[in-house]
Amino acid sequence: MNTVKDPVCGMMLPIGEGLSVVSQGQEFRFCSELCQRTFLARPERYAVASAGVALGATDVSRRIVYFSMEVATDEGMPTYSGGLGVLAGDTLRSCADLKIPIVAVSLLYRRGYFEQHLDEWGNQHEQPVQWDPSKLARLLPATVRVSIEGRPVVVQAWQYDITGLTGYVIPLLLLDTNVEENAAGDRDLTSDLYGGDERYRLAQEVVLGIGGVRMLRALGYTHIERFHMNEGHAAVLALELLGERKQGEQAAWDFDGVRRACIFTTHTPVPAGHDQFSYELVKQMLGDTTPLEVLQMLGGRDRLNMTLLALNMSTYVNGVAKRHGEVSQDMFPGYAIDSITNGVHSATWTAPSFQQLYDRHIPGWRTDPFALRHAISIPTQEIWAAHVDAKRRLLGEVRKRTPVPFRDDALTIGFARRATQYKRAELVFSEPSQLIDMARTVGPIQFMFAGKAHPKDESGKEIIRRIIRIAEQLKLEIPIVYLVDYDLDLAKLLTSGVDLWLNTPLRPLEASGTSGMKAAHNGVPSLSVLDGWWVEGYVEGVTGWSIGRGASDAPSREGSGAQDARELYDKLRGVIAPLFYQDRARWSEIMRSTIAFNASFFNTHRMVQQYTANAYV
Repeated sequence: MNTVKDPVCGMMLPIGEGLSVVSQGQEFRFCSELCQRTFLARPERYAVASAGVALGATDVSRRIVYFSMEVATDEGMPTYSGGLGVLAGDTLRSCADLKIPIVAVSLLYRRGYFEQHLDEWGNQHEQPVQWDPSKLARLLPATVRVSIEGRPVVVQAWQYDITGLTGYVIPLLLLDTNVEENAAGDRDLTSDLYGGDERYRLAQEVVLGIGGVRMLRALGYTHIERFHMNEGHAAVLALELLGERKQGEQAAWDFDGVRRACIFTTHTPVPAGHDQFSYELVKQMLGDTTPLEVLQMLGGRDRLNMTLLALNMSTYVNGVAKRHGEVSQDMFPGYAIDSITNGVHSATWTAPSFQQLYDRHIPGWRTDPFALRHAISIPTQEIWAAHVDAKRRLLGEVRKRTPVPFRDDALTIGFARRATQYKRAELVFSEPSQLIDMARTVGPIQFMFAGKAHPKDESGKEIIRRIIRIAEQLKLEIPIVYLVDYDLDLAKLLTSGVDLWLNTPLRPLEASGTSGMKAAHNGVPSLSVLDGWWVEGYVEGVTGWSIGRGASDAPSREGSGAQDARELYDKLRGVIAPLFYQDRARWSEIMRSTIAFNASFFNTHRMVQQYTANAYV
């Protein structure tokens, strides 16, 4: 039976029973008139103190808080743009399954990232996302204030509950400045993900880091021991913690104490991907709350570098793959940077046909994904049958979206990620004649692409246009489609329904990459540049195929695309396509090995357990 707690006496009531009071837009239930009268005498005391209890969240045992600029949790909640947010959502799902005492903090984006539309020439057009937060989350009664440009900005929070397989709930707090008391410009601060200028971006990071800490305090999360920053966006939380601990002008700064409480995960090996702000802008936004000499000591001499601030104020730092840990160590010598390789939430990213297959052969795999290693004993005919069903579901959706004539029996290659130059989505089309000849002599091939370009990334938008032009040029020989508005639903269909997953980034710019892990949960092997997670996950001809020679290979440079393209074509034409068409039994064995070797390891249950052992305790 579902129950709620009386906020005064703590007794549990069946949902819908007892006396009811609505305070600050939230309903509370009481077991007796005594509790109701006590609440009404001081509603602000009980409303804030019980916000989480009444809503299924606040729990003094919560010892870890997870800050992320974006989190993907629900198909109808556009609070993410891509891999960082999807990883955050998968992380929290595994925390819920494993009953990790964590609470998460992010921002509520009323206009989301954007809806993507492509015209006939492949030009990307962006529109705001339309959604109603009240249909998915609950507005909490507490508000806090942060100072931005000397003005007090009121911040409220919505709560979305992430419920684990055992019923354990992880509260996700989504901060929102769309409050009547705020000026119009301030109400808009949490409207767009990765929108606006530097001022807008820094204001959002102030709301996330400083506002997030204050909201946690207001909601009664008083026993937090670890503040986990998922990327440097929330790094100013360290400044707030320093301020909390400094009592009086003459008191010493408790750098060590704050450092012991903070954990930092860096995700990008691209220097331009680390947020930096001029100290003139920082002073304008934050005032003199933290002296300039302290900011320069912690965040860099010339500009406030959020990654440096996080590095200097964290007791544990990690990259998101072994190779990425090495690259990060080279970028930031002098810092101890560990690595915990990313994963995906197994139950979320496994297609229905494969879920049913695993339920029959590997009971308990949802709560213990490591058990997927036993997939090695599943008959290959059943693996292939599950794949055929997943491919049927994908092709059914694609045919609703496009008139491009895709075949059920053709080798289908998928590529879906953010459209930006270093991902090299068009590398496979370096020599279209090779693909045409392959389709004529070995067997038909077809391609499915998806991914958004950032609204300000003109080179990324040009990549989409080029793929659309190539699709038109090759349409009589090779079906190619660019699927618009890549989201969680489409990602689930693509990563489970294609026959081969393609990834061709410039080395060493792929920090980890998780789309290939999702594919692996559905037996889909990868053809990928040896970077990020694939350095650890590939076994040549067993879990997929490599492009390049691994971590010891020289980093990719401009001009290396021709060499990578040649190797891609050699593998595709000489090994992969013949195997797919001429030896279905062997292909199914590779699918089975992909599940047993890669899905069993590259999952967020294993990842969260590593964070718990290495960083949280």
